Amino acid sequence: MPIVSSVQNGFDTELAAHNQGFVGYKTYGHSRKHSDSTEFKEMSKADAQAHLAQELDKLCRTASAAERETIEAEFRGFQHLFHQFVKDAGPSIVWDKIQPVPENAQVSLPPVVKGWCCTFCLFGMSGLVLKWRCHRRSLSTKRCQRPPRRRPIRSMLNKLVVVKLNGGLGTSMGCKGPKSVIPVRNDLTFLDMTVQQIEYLNKTYNANMPLVLMNSFNTDDDTSKVLRKYKGFKVKIYTFLQSRYPRINKETLMPIVTSMSMPCDEGFYPPGHGDFYASFCQSGLMDHFLTEGREYCFISNIDNLGATVDLSIPCFQVL
Repeated sequence: MPIVSSVQNGFDTELAAHNQGFVGYKTYGHSRKHSDSTEFKEMSKADAQAHLAQELDKLCRTASAAERETIEAEFRGFQHLFHQFVKDAGPSIVWDKIQPVPENAQVSLPPVVKGWCCTFCLFGMSGLVLKWRCHRRSLSTKRCQRPPRRRPIRSMLNKLVVVKLNGGLGTSMGCKGPKSVIPVRNDLTFLDMTVQQIEYLNKTYNANMPLVLMNSFNTDDDTSKVLRKYKGFKVKIYTFLQSRYPRINKETLMPIVTSMSMPCDEGFYPPGHGDFYASFCQSGLMDHFLTEGREYCFISNIDNLGATVDLSIPCFQVL
């Protein structure tokens, strides 16, 4: 049985192979000559990327024709992520470039706005662009504390989409199933309270602000069943799936799955927050909301009940 070297083991594996009699020892189909550790690791990384592409192609061929196009798109995203994983061994942050925020980039807002725990995105025709625009206008304390008029608020809310990340399970809380359906207070779940919050704004200002849930393969089926009870609410709810990426072996850096028919919880994982932008665009929802005239996207975790739509922030953007 041939021995295949890995990035972690370096030359120790190659030396062991030689000692065991593997004179014609080859790694990933290429003859290796002794070189310094850095060069060897770089060559191993290049081999890993090339070999990964072959393995993903094999996996894709095990999928049904109906889902193959989606899987190919997901695997392209995974290859990009894998490339980032192997290309650099050093730190990703250049600390010398970290500087304090300029004073003129900060705006005084009421205390309730301090400690933002959410993200505002601006829809762009070429994709989603993370954008903070608070520094573009000056805002006096007097104007900020004055209650905005109802009509501009309705106009602003109709440009806003609320996105909740709903891909996590409640295992850390000792529960099975999606975290969003865990009772929090008075038998109300995280999802119940989120729907209530959005419905309150829609009713108060006669708006039509939608709720979007980014599910994972862990939560999609259970969430779909729960959503039926919200049909009578003044909230339009959309869902889309984040990507499904294959788990890789620590030593070989190759996928541990051999077929797309394997159970998801064994051989795949949901990539999480960073996958929002690509999955949202690929789902078609971004184009749909742009057509409706939506411009802003408010993102937070489904279990973060403090991340609500604060009218002071979006009103400042559009008024």
